Amino acid sequence: MWNVASPGELKAGDMAAPGLLLLPRGGTPRLLGRSLLEQLGLEVLPARVGSLPELMAAAGFQRRAGSGGLWERDGQVLRAGEEALEDGALLLWTEPLAWDEAGVRRRVRYLSMASHDLRGSLANVRSYAALLLNGRVPLEPKVQRGLETILRNADRSLAFSQDFFDASRADLGALPCEPERQSLLPLLDAAVERQRAAASAAQVALVLDVGPADAVPDVVVDGARIQHALESFIQYHLARAQPGEVIRVRLRPFPPRVRVEVRRDGAPLTDEDAAAVFQREERAFREKRLEDPLRVYLARQEVEAHGGSVGVEADPGGSTLFLTLAQAPAAALGSPATMQA
Repeated sequence: MWNVASPGELKAGDMAAPGLLLLPRGGTPRLLGRSLLEQLGLEVLPARVGSLPELMAAAGFQRRAGSGGLWERDGQVLRAGEEALEDGALLLWTEPLAWDEAGVRRRVRYLSMASHDLRGSLANVRSYAALLLNGRVPLEPKVQRGLETILRNADRSLAFSQDFFDASRADLGALPCEPERQSLLPLLDAAVERQRAAASAAQVALVLDVGPADAVPDVVVDGARIQHALESFIQYHLARAQPGEVIRVRLRPFPPRVRVEVRRDGAPLTDEDAAAVFQREERAFREKRLEDPLRVYLARQEVEAHGGSVGVEADPGGSTLFLTLAQAPAAALGSPATMQA
């Protein structure tokens, strides 16, 4: 199994060693060095630590709005996360960041302006192409094919630009999210339905493998973000699937979390490909294109913004991309959200 280990992706200039804490399943927490305590400003570990939120709260840190991976306390910002290990243990990690709040706000404003200008122009191109294709004006076959190509590429460019600017905002800890309590099932169903036509064109069966007896927990998430992440996993598999293969979207209980899997039954990923699934730049340079590496990397950012994690597993029968999310507590308030496919 390959889990995404953010400590291994330190930016240039970040020389501080990550703080590491191992939480064995049913065992005693074990520090892997002193860096974690130093970064949290603690002399000893809190008496009770069962998760990253418990640890950060005990040290006085709060999750930074718009980013699940950034925590702040009195102007100090840490990147932190937790990774589920194969034996059921959790690996908690922290790393310090040099943070310039004014510079971040200025960069976010700049990105918003660039996004508005670019997407506005693309939207105009798309609108006029769609207008000419509405059937009211007779078109020669060659002209119609040209307009259909323009429309298709405008849609693709709009989606790519949205992913690019969202990923850039997430890098700054400013990814917009509007979480609310809702069931996971409508999100899974909407993601599958939106990708069904692409799967059919590739001659690949796309199955929502959730039965009536399966417990589907509520989660507190931005539904559009999590649906985008699931669709990104499906698209990743579709790009590699052979005709006749099957892609399954399914749930696995992982209390107090829920694990959503997108599995392709077929030829498994190589070790090299599996290790690089969520590595944006490595994949982009190797594949000579950014669209899919960016989309899958943004999926990781979207899940982590909700305090979740992502990973990939490969076995002789196929490959699985998965995400984990915290189940909503029974006492949480809110009404189910309506997702638009």
